[in-house]
Amino acid sequence: MLAADARAEVAQRLWDAERDRAPIPPLVETIPRLDAVDAYEIQLLNVRRRDEPVIGHKVGLTSPVMQQMMGVSEPDYGHLLASMRLPEGEPVDPRRYCVPRVEVEVGFLLGADLPAACTEADVLAGTEALVPAIELIDSRIADWRISLVDTIADNASSAGFALGAARIDPNSVDLKRIGAVLWRNGEAIEHGRSDAVLGNPATAVAWLARKVAAFGVRLRAGNVVLPGSCTRAIDVSPGDEFRADFRCGGAELGSVSVSFGS
Repeated sequence: MLAADARAEVAQRLWDAERDRAPIPPLVETIPRLDAVDAYEIQLLNVRRRDEPVIGHKVGLTSPVMQQMMGVSEPDYGHLLASMRLPEGEPVDPRRYCVPRVEVEVGFLLGADLPAACTEADVLAGTEALVPAIELIDSRIADWRISLVDTIADNASSAGFALGAARIDPNSVDLKRIGAVLWRNGEAIEHGRSDAVLGNPATAVAWLARKVAAFGVRLRAGNVVLPGSCTRAIDVSPGDEFRADFRCGGAELGSVSVSFGS
């Protein structure tokens, strides 16, 4: 466990790395005592420093492969801030980021607060709509050489997100069978399905509600929750245009797009 001043120093290093677009070496290389509790507290220091509304959360490490790679048995989470929302149709400046990547997600728009002892049934009851989403992730850790505590401290590698216009009744689809195709510059490059996220993305949302409750936080009506990617992360290059299409069975569920300036 780190002292408060040591946590503040690590938070400052991550803040400077993001501000200057200058990734730093993995935190665990210089601070081997850093643990997950420290990392979440460091994350919160920088979230509070931004002094802007928290409009939701994202869940990471939801695939068995990623959990095995990180040596963990549960996901992690980060905060979504108002300034992170990326409007469709407006090119994103890639120079704002260090090494950006995109992921495809089935987003949840909450219509009610979720209980602390949340279940998948509670998630369904509290979800106003599902929404097509692309998350933009980035790492302030050099070369994406992240451990669990590195990514937690770095706000779960969050950078931005875009939401499509479609709003899908969660009771009208099989949450485990939503398919997604990611297109880059007109070419289909990734296919995924929602059950890649802990078997059911609602499971990830329920986990998140229980996890943040331990810190005195509730997932509230109006929040956006990104439960985890159903595809692998794809590197972004200047000029890239991405679109993700969603469907379940024979039904089209909408799309979301994000483009990057040259």
